[in-house]
Amino acid sequence: MEANQGKRVLVAMSGGVDSSAAALLLRQQGYDCDGAMLKLLPSDESRCCSADDAEDARAVAYRLGMKFYVFNETEAFRRDVMDHFVAEYCAGRTPNPCIECNRCLKFGALLDRAVTLGYDFIATGHYARIVYDGAARRYCLLRGRDRQKDQSYVLYQLTQYQLSHLLLPVGDFDKPAIRESARAAGLVNADKSDSQDICFVPEGDYVSFLQTQGVTLTPGNFVDEEGRVLGRHRGLPCYTIGQGKGLGIAVGKHVYVLAKREADNSVVLGDNERLFRRTLTANRVNWIAGETPDAPFRCTAKTRYRQTDAPALAEPLPEGRLRLTFDEPQRAITAGQAAVLYDGDRVLGGGTIE
Repeated sequence: MEANQGKRVLVAMSGGVDSSAAALLLRQQGYDCDGAMLKLLPSDESRCCSADDAEDARAVAYRLGMKFYVFNETEAFRRDVMDHFVAEYCAGRTPNPCIECNRCLKFGALLDRAVTLGYDFIATGHYARIVYDGAARRYCLLRGRDRQKDQSYVLYQLTQYQLSHLLLPVGDFDKPAIRESARAAGLVNADKSDSQDICFVPEGDYVSFLQTQGVTLTPGNFVDEEGRVLGRHRGLPCYTIGQGKGLGIAVGKHVYVLAKREADNSVVLGDNERLFRRTLTANRVNWIAGETPDAPFRCTAKTRYRQTDAPALAEPLPEGRLRLTFDEPQRAITAGQAAVLYDGDRVLGGGTIE
């Protein structure tokens, strides 16, 4: 604890129990902490960073003897996250806005503010871990100990600089232990439920959100792989690869979205087994070690947050790209999602699926 005395930490607080417990744990470890919330939306449309969330975060900060700040990042959030989300859907891809928010806001704008204000670290409530490899002289990102809550997938874009200024105190615990520690400390949000939806998409209705952003839905044909017309769809942004529900069509068997074709505005439907493939390419690749591997290597990888990672061969490509070849075919590999690479518990990096 004495080694942490005088070390200043700005804790990113959302009003939820995880970030509040992060502040609690760091205070118990002797760090000098203050809390900060990023105001991302100009009104209370969101399910996070709302007025109620801010009050919960402020109450926790005051109970722990910390100052509490609210930083207005609505313009950056609109530009870097919401506009990107809309553009990706319009281009036929399925984005993960939490990854962009982490990249641009939490570990971009917030870290910049913290350093400018003289803090040594920022901290978040993500379930992941950071260790320093003295032999290699670099920081490593590891999965959270609670595999059910592990959030390392959405942190693959972290750099060595960011890792050197980041603390992830809840990553060594499971969720029940985190809630119990919050209860024991009398934190108001100890039993607050977790947020599930995208914060700027009310009730998870992303199609309605896209329409409010000026996206026009152009109906077209559902077709099979031979091009036979099966029915009409509402517009390409309404569907994602692998979707099998809510299609509004009956063809005598269960079918899934295999592809979205912008050229003729068609959605291709077919059997579940047609969704499996072994290879993908990704761009905007980040290698957490700070160096691009100079040869193909074995790893495990996953292409969705809730997926189990699977054995694969990774081949670094020119211009910050990557090819992954899985040992076994993977279901519904989707453009716009992230492919994240692991060596055991260690996150090697990842990129955006093309």
